[in-house]
Amino acid sequence: MTSVLNSVLTAIVKEGASDIHLRSGSAPAGRVNGVMVRYGDTRLSPEHVEGFAREMMIRPGMWDEFQQTREADFAYGIAGLARFRVNAYYQRGTMGLIMRVIEEKGIPSFEQLGLPRETFEYFGAQERGLVLVTGPTGSGKTTTLASLIDHINATQPVNIVTLEDPIEVLHKDKQAMISQRELGIDTMSFSNGLRAAMRQDPDVILIGEMRDKETVEAALSAAQTGHLVLSTLHTQDAIRTVNRIIDFFAPHERDQIRQGLSESIVGIVSQRLLPNASGGRVLGMEVLLGTPTIKECIKDENRTEEIKQALMEGGARGMHTFDQHLAKLVEYGQMTDEDAMASATSAHELKIMLMRHQFAS
Repeated sequence: MTSVLNSVLTAIVKEGASDIHLRSGSAPAGRVNGVMVRYGDTRLSPEHVEGFAREMMIRPGMWDEFQQTREADFAYGIAGLARFRVNAYYQRGTMGLIMRVIEEKGIPSFEQLGLPRETFEYFGAQERGLVLVTGPTGSGKTTTLASLIDHINATQPVNIVTLEDPIEVLHKDKQAMISQRELGIDTMSFSNGLRAAMRQDPDVILIGEMRDKETVEAALSAAQTGHLVLSTLHTQDAIRTVNRIIDFFAPHERDQIRQGLSESIVGIVSQRLLPNASGGRVLGMEVLLGTPTIKECIKDENRTEEIKQALMEGGARGMHTFDQHLAKLVEYGQMTDEDAMASATSAHELKIMLMRHQFAS
């Protein structure tokens, strides 16, 4: 069964799919440049999908656990091709598998991803604080953090501890030492793993996702006590990210959390993958840096909405809103006006920016 599974996955990966869908009653499918594509007319039987899942769930007791919980997240790899982040689930009584593709082509550089090198080198050089990469599912957050970790690994003799669910990108020691811990195998939760990490002499801690109050609390504590903490959130922009972190806590705790967040924040990058004018996809992003003005806006609940204005006026420091970046992508010919307008946070504001550029040119 493994050879059948691997041949299916190999064929779809070579078509450039970012995600693969294997579901009982449907033909294999993949997402290519954001669009779902089916491969062949042969529908997978429940026995096919169950066989694929059993072959991938190699950890002892994993299959039995999946039968009880009806959900599972894990990693699978094909040497020389790719690693996959797998989600197994049930729908209408039959199994499905959705697999995120992490190709084994080496970890991409900042330039290859379209990330601003100066900003990310600044993040990686910090000895303490919190860096967040946010965005919807499938926006490349894991790849962005992998590139940042790889940069730190190549340039600094530090100890890096990662907590991931599951481990997607494998890192080898370069100048740094890296310990990668996977939920369900090496630790049972982000919060438990983070507390343990504090006793593992870390300089840099990567948390796959800040999912709950306990993890956020521990991350802020680590960031304030001399560690560089990197993590992700499923939020669309900087203001929503700040509000989401605050909302994890009860009203009487929020002033203290605002204070802690304002003191520890190094930067927030909110990103999305968008249609490229020449085909494929291009990275659109909003960049916030922990400047004195930003810190004051985070600390004071009544000034949170002022963050947007600070971003718009912070171009000299490398900050910008998502719509400002869309305008630049249009200017550089990487997006069409129509696609940019469809992706804008504020279509009205973006339209004004595009008009200004047209008049200036």
